[in-house]
Amino acid sequence: MSLEEQIYIRKSCRKYLDDEIDMNLIHSFMNSVKPLNDSIDYGYEILTSDRVNNRNRWSAPYFIAIYSEKKDNYQENIGFVFQQLCLFLQGMEIGNCWVGMASPKKKSPQFVISIAFGKSDDMTRESSEFKRKDITEISDIKDYRLIPAQLAPSAINSQPWYFKHTSEGFDVYQIKQNVLKRKILGKWNPIDMGIALAHMYVVNEETFEFDIKNDFENLKDYTYIGSMKI
Repeated sequence: MSLEEQIYIRKSCRKYLDDEIDMNLIHSFMNSVKPLNDSIDYGYEILTSDRVNNRNRWSAPYFIAIYSEKKDNYQENIGFVFQQLCLFLQGMEIGNCWVGMASPKKKSPQFVISIAFGKSDDMTRESSEFKRKDITEISDIKDYRLIPAQLAPSAINSQPWYFKHTSEGFDVYQIKQNVLKRKILGKWNPIDMGIALAHMYVVNEETFEFDIKNDFENLKDYTYIGSMKI
């Protein structure tokens, strides 16, 4: 299956087998990913579970520890880049899940987030099993082209994205969470935005463009992230 097809069946996997994986698959794919911002340096390392502090009630045989220089939009860039990898792994029958509560035991200041992964027999779902906001809740106009973003995973399923149509495409916004939710989601929602944009890129690979404008409209309860053309 293509990366695009994975969007419509993928689920965050939390049940893994102990089967070995050819890690060269990951390294080879990462040579071809598209960044959202190519001026930001990032990297990753593959760790076995014994090299990870995992505060979840479940575990996985392997984790990808993700690193980045801390520049503007680095979190969106991380979500954008590594969601492409998540879709690729799904297509290789390797389940995966973004995890904010797992970090390398030898932690670097550039560490951002981890992805758990491993072979699994429980990593797909039917379209009816997605619990997502209606298209009208994530956009000013009902636009089915946004379904790939609608189906993106997010921290505690917070779905922080909002798309406003413009003459050239969409202005992209992130919900401003309340004080309590910001304590939980403040670090992760920008990554979620990058994940949603990755889905839009995968479906519109030949035409997708993203930039940050100066003349965007300020919307109450939302923060402007950038502008997208598809």
